[in-house]
Amino acid sequence: MKDGALASKSLLAMHARSAPREACGVIGIYLPNSDPSRPDAAMAAYHGLFALQHRGQESAGIAAGDGRTLRNFTHMGLVSQAFRKEDLDALRGHIAIGHTRYSTTGSSKLANAQPIVSKGPDVELALGHNGNIINAAELRDRLKAEWDITCTASTDSEPIAHLLSHAPGRTWGERSAYLMRMLKGAYSLVVATKDTLIAIRDPLGVRPMCLGRLYGGWAIASESAALDHMGAQFVREVEAGETIVIDRNGLTSIPSPVKTSRTAHCVFEHIYFARPDSILDGQLTYVSRQAMGRLLAQEHPAEADIVIPVPDSANTAAVGYAQALGIPYGYGLMKNRYVGRTFIEPDQRFRDLGVRNKFNTMPEVLSGKRVVVVDDSIVRGTTTPHIVALLRRAGAVEVHMRICAPPILHPCHFGVDMPTKGEFIANGRTIEQIREKIGADSLGYLSVAGLRQAVNLEVDSSRGFCEACFTGLYPMEVQLQLDKLHLEQPAAPAAE
Repeated sequence: MKDGALASKSLLAMHARSAPREACGVIGIYLPNSDPSRPDAAMAAYHGLFALQHRGQESAGIAAGDGRTLRNFTHMGLVSQAFRKEDLDALRGHIAIGHTRYSTTGSSKLANAQPIVSKGPDVELALGHNGNIINAAELRDRLKAEWDITCTASTDSEPIAHLLSHAPGRTWGERSAYLMRMLKGAYSLVVATKDTLIAIRDPLGVRPMCLGRLYGGWAIASESAALDHMGAQFVREVEAGETIVIDRNGLTSIPSPVKTSRTAHCVFEHIYFARPDSILDGQLTYVSRQAMGRLLAQEHPAEADIVIPVPDSANTAAVGYAQALGIPYGYGLMKNRYVGRTFIEPDQRFRDLGVRNKFNTMPEVLSGKRVVVVDDSIVRGTTTPHIVALLRRAGAVEVHMRICAPPILHPCHFGVDMPTKGEFIANGRTIEQIREKIGADSLGYLSVAGLRQAVNLEVDSSRGFCEACFTGLYPMEVQLQLDKLHLEQPAAPAAE
């Protein structure tokens, strides 16, 4: 190839940073003691975490209880890298929680891996958290002042664990209610003690969580697809503000002690984060994304010869777009799914070719064609110009970009790692200026109204979504520029 076949690893990292990064994934398992044929809960959690790997690739961990002891194991890396057979064999018991992490507060290091263990006056627990707490610094100060507890990690999840283990109250319902009064932000929590499994979803229900039946016991997961992979039967989604307690007496559901006028489920779960085979807000995500594509076609049609997605998250929306306009659907971009992170800085000569390390084009499909490219979002806009250029070099005579989300203008504070406001390509630019910057022949974004229609918000007004990244209307007061590393301890001065 004239352009070269080698690619820049640093530009690949830039591509990773240019997209919204996934929230974490959590799993909870409670299996009956009396069934010798069932696997240990930790092994079931391990398989469930594989289905949630897309939600976090930095670290993974499992904590298990056998009625007498609580054990915990965490490691950096993917689920397949984090656990050996002997690690899982050591996590004996009928209760387990699992976590796979992408950092939204605190750096990527073993000290921040979850589950996090905390020992209170009356209980020892392990906790896994999906979401983001915006008052974590205040909570750390409170823990120090009231209980002389010093947080050793730099994650917002550690204060949650300590607050819950030290919460006043004789029941888990009372402890959970205390926790909800203290926390501000988004949290879907799985908690294990030596003999009890607890699940807690924040009163706004920002991050997803669902309940299923497994081997006569129970399973909790961030997404229903994880229940499928474990062989569990989906029962329902955990309600906003609900606390579920599972022990030898069975399952107890405790409704939200906090009264809110509406929920604020993250709409980006429908657009990008969740797997297409997961059920969110009573609807298969595949259905939501196909509807986004159809509505995008209505709002921004194009005369073209082929519709292609930027794989993989835009695949389903591209199908909907193509079907709505009767344009053939195809694959002009192929994704290398086995490219991982690297710490090797490449030669400067290859930096401009970095997108080739993640995507390859098929000139036989694209040459001489007017092409519609459907993507889930444009954040910084660092990768999109390279994709457009690749398609043109492959012979596309026209490239029309269609985005199945509105322009992103505001950062997320509830569990999605996004750039600061000034880094968004849509900040201070018109659609025409963005089109010029990415080099496309035309550009169209799905409207907020169209997005609401796709996720059935107009049909079911009892539900609400957080759309703050598009509208700037946050469901609670937030500090607008909060660095994800704000809880990192300053480095100790070097000894003289």
